[in-house]
Amino acid sequence: MRNKFLNTGQSGYHPFRKLKVCLSGLRYAVVYDFSVAYKVVLSVLILAVCFYFRQWVDFISVLTATGLMLICEMLNTTIEALCDFVETRQNEKIRVIKDIAAAAAGISILIWAVVMLSELSYLGSLIA
Repeated sequence: MRNKFLNTGQSGYHPFRKLKVCLSGLRYAVVYDFSVAYKVVLSVLILAVCFYFRQWVDFISVLTATGLMLICEMLNTTIEALCDFVETRQNEKIRVIKDIAAAAAGISILIWAVVMLSELSYLGSLIA
């Protein structure tokens, strides 16, 4: 898609091209970042159980928490990669930037873990 500010790239809006790029980025994150991969697998399992038992509110809460966690994890990975690309040496400012990004990801993981644990305990009581 053409960048309207830099006047670069291909002209025209193609939703399938955007979807392809989005799925490519998600695939890259799952394949090359273990912290993303295991969370996706665990979330998909919990989502399948919620779907099976028709627990729609639980399904939506797990889906939302997983989505937010994935967004934060991927943004954290992106920020860290950009910082490493821009400055290869030790730099206190870069360290602070990376720490703040990691804190955002950590908060999202904490929220995701609380939702997942509460869903696991609830679904455990449904199964038993």
